[in-house]
Amino acid sequence: MASGSGSGSERWSEDLETEVAMAMGTTDVELLKRAWRNEKAAPEILQFEAALVLRAREQIQLLEETVEEFTENGVDDLVVSLYQMDLDRSLFLLRSYLRIRLQKIEKYMIHISKTNLWNRLSEQEQRFAKSRCTDIMEKHLEQSVLSRLPYGYQSILKQSISSEEDDMVPEPQLDTFVFCKTKHAVGAFQLDDTGDEIVDLVADDLYVLRYKSIRGLVESGRIDLV
Repeated sequence: MASGSGSGSERWSEDLETEVAMAMGTTDVELLKRAWRNEKAAPEILQFEAALVLRAREQIQLLEETVEEFTENGVDDLVVSLYQMDLDRSLFLLRSYLRIRLQKIEKYMIHISKTNLWNRLSEQEQRFAKSRCTDIMEKHLEQSVLSRLPYGYQSILKQSISSEEDDMVPEPQLDTFVFCKTKHAVGAFQLDDTGDEIVDLVADDLYVLRYKSIRGLVESGRIDLV
């Protein structure tokens, strides 16, 4: 979600996604694995999966309580180990998903704060980016470096006062090639603005394409990164 609880339409969309996933037999673990793969492969930060993360945390807590109860009651070790494996897998996916997002925030924090990517962060991520990243870095650079530079070279955004753009701000490389797989048939899809590059996206086929060309398909959930 963009931040906090989000709008009613966003909550309705998330609820619908959950119902569709359940109808298709897709578990939250599989949805979390998909979100983790997409986040890991995408050069930019994606929309925070708020509802999915909340459900994953609730399921992890339930698994922890179940493992503890089974252990105390002397349930067969094999059964306990199976539940523990599910718990470890869920914990790994959730922690890795959140860690990858934090790494992107740290790397592109200024760019994210200046664009609509900011609305893709959770409230906790926004607080992290603001208080622990942007403010601390700006203060540190000002005290240790920028204050000692000549006039015109004291910006953390530009190389010099003559620069027209913020050429000191790292940005995600959207031209990066990524492996992707279509969930359903998309059909003829235009990869560039001129219409010279068109590819027929068939269901369950694997492709190697520039991320920026399929960015919209990733955001809409019509294609997965692998």
